[in-house]
Amino acid sequence: MEAVQDAGVVVTGAGGGIGAALARRFAAEGARVVVNDLDARKAEAVAEEIGGTAVPGDASAIVADARDALGGTVDVYCANAGVGFQDGDLGAALDERTWAAAWDVNLMAHVRAAHALLPDWLERGAGRFVSTVSAAGLLTMIGAPSYSVTKHGAYAFAEWLSLTYRHRGIAVHAVCPQGVRTDMLAATGSAGDLVLQPTAIEPEAVADALLKGIEEDRFLILPHPEVADFYQARADDPERWLTTMNHIQQKWEAAR
Repeated sequence: MEAVQDAGVVVTGAGGGIGAALARRFAAEGARVVVNDLDARKAEAVAEEIGGTAVPGDASAIVADARDALGGTVDVYCANAGVGFQDGDLGAALDERTWAAAWDVNLMAHVRAAHALLPDWLERGAGRFVSTVSAAGLLTMIGAPSYSVTKHGAYAFAEWLSLTYRHRGIAVHAVCPQGVRTDMLAATGSAGDLVLQPTAIEPEAVADALLKGIEEDRFLILPHPEVADFYQARADDPERWLTTMNHIQQKWEAAR
């Protein structure tokens, strides 16, 4: 694909799951890929597999090192690293650390990366920011308040980036899948089994959807097309949508 041929691409959280699938797909399309993950061994394994470069560490603070590894220029930045929590509800003691970690990884890492990338991109008049959001950022997820809220924030930030900078050459993509067969999905427990597992897809399907979205220059990328209908239903009739979601919540509570 011409848009990514020989491009310098960074993928955070790429030691496995969606991130690894994105790294492999970009490399297959001829991109030069930096593989980031907190787990250095996983990052190095994926980088070795695809002929990329491993830059392990905190996704919030790797832009300078990634830029150096790519010879001075990042063309595409995939803010993919994320954390998922099944908090249950707010009736138990509030876990401030869980919320702080969710804000930091699911949202602020995107903000920090964009802040570091934008000066060069605006000077060049070109750059591409990919945010792995989740359908939870458009809808919600039962049993996961910190994940749902911070993913809404990630979507809002991607949307703001797009409307603010698209006329200056910055492309932004928000990728919003439902269930994807990864370790994160496995960790969602009974809520994930009820809501996400029945329609879960492989990480490679998310990578396919992103590359198609880049080719078509689309902001919102839905690897599960049915999410568009759910999003429309939520906007058209919030009361009905909330009642439906509450029924799912009750079903989950009864099965726990």
